[in-house]
Amino acid sequence: MATAVIDGIVTRYEVVGSGPPLLMFSPGGFDGVLEKWRSTGTYAKTRLMDHLPKKYSCIVFDRRETGQSGGRVERVTWADYAAQGRGLLEHLNIPRAHLMGGCMGCSPVLSLGVSHPEIALSLVLWWPVGGPKYRINGQSRFAQHLAFVQQHGLAEVVALATSAGKSFNEDPRGGPWASVIRLDRAFAESYAKQDVEKYKLVVAGMARSLMDRDTAPGAEPEDLMRLEIPALIVPGRDPSHATSAARYLEECLPRSEYWDVRPEGQTADTAPARLLQFLESVARRT
Repeated sequence: MATAVIDGIVTRYEVVGSGPPLLMFSPGGFDGVLEKWRSTGTYAKTRLMDHLPKKYSCIVFDRRETGQSGGRVERVTWADYAAQGRGLLEHLNIPRAHLMGGCMGCSPVLSLGVSHPEIALSLVLWWPVGGPKYRINGQSRFAQHLAFVQQHGLAEVVALATSAGKSFNEDPRGGPWASVIRLDRAFAESYAKQDVEKYKLVVAGMARSLMDRDTAPGAEPEDLMRLEIPALIVPGRDPSHATSAARYLEECLPRSEYWDVRPEGQTADTAPARLLQFLESVARRT
């Protein structure tokens, strides 16, 4: 594994395979580590990483505030997650790439596509997060953390995050910086000394910025409708990946292809073939 410092934050990454660059924003919600492309849910089932590196340089990385990447206490937005990916491309001297997101990684892809369309060869949106249950559950996770901070203080957040070893996904009480607290002792020390009231404002603002709608978050629909980037949308069908969110993106993105196959039909036989077909069709048109 390699690391790069992007906007003052360490990013753990790996480049797997060879060929045209494919920047992959990890699935896994607030535990978006690069291993999730092989180990979790639909990505393990469809075995995408058994096929993609044979034809593409797959750039995988730990999202900031997760795994072995660092972080910073601030009101993190989708644009901040997108900036991490863009910074990684700059670090690798790659001017253009296919952009792929899984789960929560789809929202930074949308943000990056809108803010810097010139770098995106295509967008692949695999099981985009969204829907009312996703918003409700996400806001609840932040609320549980704020309640713990209110009752116990930031030093106890550090103690919990250090002893339990769980991510924000697994135990909301530890908050969105739990992984960084475990990773970096200096960060943990400064985290515990923050002004609690100001910290609570940061967290509340972050929750509102990220969980701001009952469909797929990441970019405004008016901006998506102006994008002339080929896109492939693969729908999920559960409380965090509402099919309605995928359909919303199909409606907003003018050059989208919607793979109208339910999750049970998305297999190791069908899914890699559909993705490679899309990427190869983009190459033929450019």
